[in-house]
Amino acid sequence: MLDAVISLPLLATSFTTILVIQDPLGAVPIFLSLTGRQSARERARSAAQATFLSFSVILVFTFFGRYILKFLGISVPALQISGGLLLLLVALELLTDKADEGPDPNATANVALVPLGTPLLAGPGAIVASMVAVESASTATVGWVSVTVAIVLTHVVIWATLRASLTLHRESRILVLTRIFGLLLAAIAVQMIGDGITAYIQETF
Repeated sequence: MLDAVISLPLLATSFTTILVIQDPLGAVPIFLSLTGRQSARERARSAAQATFLSFSVILVFTFFGRYILKFLGISVPALQISGGLLLLLVALELLTDKADEGPDPNATANVALVPLGTPLLAGPGAIVASMVAVESASTATVGWVSVTVAIVLTHVVIWATLRASLTLHRESRILVLTRIFGLLLAAIAVQMIGDGITAYIQETF
């Protein structure tokens, strides 16, 4: 009965993939620099706002992304291949420590929304991963429920990480975890590219 509504393997895979892509630990230094002049209460509010915006953006694309693809005439295998290549680039940045630096912390814009909520957390990689995960499910209902639960759990972790950022901010620990996340993301990207190529060949021939 439960299998008709949710897929635990898809939930686990989606949760791991999206969490690795969003890399909340890697976002901690940027979060601290952007909110350095805020009080503890303001920083907590910024963490909540950034998490909510990221959740909203990814959820919208999870539900309506396939209709956007249909309108643009893009196939799911093509999305998988391009998404895999994008994730591979992100993984290489994590592994080589070439990720873009955060913007000027003196900017007047609400840093909880831009760039923390998007594109730092809700970037193209996470959006593509959630869309592809839904399409890979046996039915639309199973895909939506499983991926939605995974997105909720992912953002709970993100919110908790940002709230605890003062105790987590140890450069050496973040560096090690970022490298591990980068390796896992590279493997996920290669798998996604391989699956996309296989599906594209089967669909074409």
